[in-house]
Amino acid sequence: MTRSIELGINIDHVATVRQARRAPYPDPVHAALLAEQAGADNITLHLREDRRHIQDADVASLARGVRTVMNLELGAHPDIVRLARRLRPRPFQATLVPERRREVTTEGGLALRRGDRRLATAIAGLKDAGIRVSLFIDPVRKTIDQAHALGVPAIEIHTGT
Repeated sequence: MTRSIELGINIDHVATVRQARRAPYPDPVHAALLAEQAGADNITLHLREDRRHIQDADVASLARGVRTVMNLELGAHPDIVRLARRLRPRPFQATLVPERRREVTTEGGLALRRGDRRLATAIAGLKDAGIRVSLFIDPVRKTIDQAHALGVPAIEIHTGT
């Protein structure tokens, strides 16, 4: 039986404030645990290649502490995929997202291209580690079909536009 997710909380901007303050607070791990206590069914965090907000230590602490569904957003960067594969206990889901250096937050879906080895390798590595894979994509039929062809069990639709 598939469990439905009713309330998901993204804690990225808690970490953004912490990084801007150059202080240990507010703590995204504490925020995630408070969100769960208040009834959140899902905790989402985005480990970016440049580590501008969520840090590796946050991911490790959250993987140990989150009791509901943990959704790790990440680019298809080999070092971040390796980190996700090593987490114990594992995140329930990894959502592959595009990363553009100048954006403050993710501003569009993944550009899915036939033969994208980096994306295919990331998907295979995450699946092999027992992690459910989702793709963050634009609401375009062709892109949805391409995601289906990649064999992922879930997609997240970018609704910003």
